Amino acid sequence: MHKSTLRSSLLLLTAAAVWGFAFVAQRMGMEHVGPFTFNAIRFFLGGLSLVPLIFIFPEKPSRYEKQLSARNLALWGTFAGVVLFAGASLQQMGMVDTTAGNGGFITGLYVIFVPLLGLFFRQPARPVVWLAATMAVTGMYLLTMHNALTFTAGDTLVLVSALFFALHVIVIGQLTGRFNALKLSMVQFFSCAVFSGILAFIFESFIWMDIFSARLPILYGGIISVGVGYTFQVLGQKTARPAPAAIILSMEAVFAMLGGMLILNETVDRLSLSGALLMFSGMVLAQWPSRRLNHSYKNQNSNRVN
Repeated sequence: MHKSTLRSSLLLLTAAAVWGFAFVAQRMGMEHVGPFTFNAIRFFLGGLSLVPLIFIFPEKPSRYEKQLSARNLALWGTFAGVVLFAGASLQQMGMVDTTAGNGGFITGLYVIFVPLLGLFFRQPARPVVWLAATMAVTGMYLLTMHNALTFTAGDTLVLVSALFFALHVIVIGQLTGRFNALKLSMVQFFSCAVFSGILAFIFESFIWMDIFSARLPILYGGIISVGVGYTFQVLGQKTARPAPAAIILSMEAVFAMLGGMLILNETVDRLSLSGALLMFSGMVLAQWPSRRLNHSYKNQNSNRVN
């Protein structure tokens, strides 16, 4: 495997692992605070955690980035934050009226939505990627669904959220070659925090004692899940095409299963293990010889200036 491909795959897989274990933190945090309050605080902490890193690890701007102003960074970073906020909010709203299995499976459909949306951005996926995405979705079904799939109003909201998550992967893929990764991540985190905070103020109560009770899940969700996870996504997508990247990121479902086993003492049956293995196989298949394609993708990435 090409060095840059291996590096991006490891970054994306780490992000998936961080997000997978974050499901445990979110379940624990929801016992004390509402979803919008939880998201507002964790995304604010995630953005705050990047501020010192921007000064400690300054990234030399490329000749393309020099042509872009701080206003461009604020505009596009905010746009990425709005897309992320829409996906996270719709998912939380939908989960009120659906099962965890339905919600997990429907959210995972973004693995298919990413290559579909990619067609509109002139980023057609290779046939092997379509096969890998199908394997990932099938594996996710085996991993999360133990009963018949029924469709409710909540499932519709989760389905729309999956479209926004897919769009977020596409947007990040378009922006990574244009802006400093840490600065882009910071702007999108703070934007997501602001919009989540507005909804929290409207629909939820803000009690300091409840927030203090959820401090450990919030700290993990903010510094690790947001600060590390989403930043690794931005860094990983610098040299990875959106469709294969989405397949790797979908492995968060597998890590969520592992987190449930290790931390919450949840049991896992053979069907779920088969699903996890199928998803892993799809992830590996998506990385099949792609040196030439990744090289051309990097060239496309660096030419996206306007």
